[in-house]
Amino acid sequence: MNDLFENSAPLDPPREVMAEGAILLRGAALPFAPDILVALDGITARSPFRHMVTPGGYRMSAAMTNCGIAGWITDRHGYRYDRVDPENGFPWPAMPTCFLDLAVSAAADAGYVNFVPDACLINRYDPGARLSLHQDKDEQDFVNPIVSVSLGLPAIFQFGGLTRSDPVCKFAMRHGDVAVWGGPSRLNFHGVAGVKDGHHDMLGSKRINLTFRRAL
Repeated sequence: MNDLFENSAPLDPPREVMAEGAILLRGAALPFAPDILVALDGITARSPFRHMVTPGGYRMSAAMTNCGIAGWITDRHGYRYDRVDPENGFPWPAMPTCFLDLAVSAAADAGYVNFVPDACLINRYDPGARLSLHQDKDEQDFVNPIVSVSLGLPAIFQFGGLTRSDPVCKFAMRHGDVAVWGGPSRLNFHGVAGVKDGHHDMLGSKRINLTFRRAL
């Protein structure tokens, strides 16, 4: 097990400041998790997980799908939002109420009271999958925060600064934890270290991450 998990007490502080405008809310998603996992089955039945390819031809190790008015996609043509799932030609599944309620509640708890997402990127991490440091900058504006929900296997969330070379802080993200960042931290680089093998009672050997954004 990673040292960060070994050295982190089971009862972490309920709120942890990651940076100015960035808050980690421990366990905030737990009341919503059972309904979210049921709704997730309906989403993936219509728009299954897939490994997208970056413009440079790199196959992403995390499998992805979307729900909401728009979905984030990447292919040889670039990074962008689209209202249609390119694999089936239909609109992305609607965002379930339990997804929306969690995103709005967590954002408000972090101080972003007017956030209403229109897009949710859903990532599935199998053991070994990771997400390199990047900025969320494909949205039409950066006024609204990002809400990121961790379910299943634990992972190390990496949160840096406004340039790739800035120091990176590492946070242990467990089932039910929610990270919210906006304002001066809205364009901070962030990523996920390689997920370690393990077992979670609800999700088995995988991690699910929901990233809520206001895209359009």
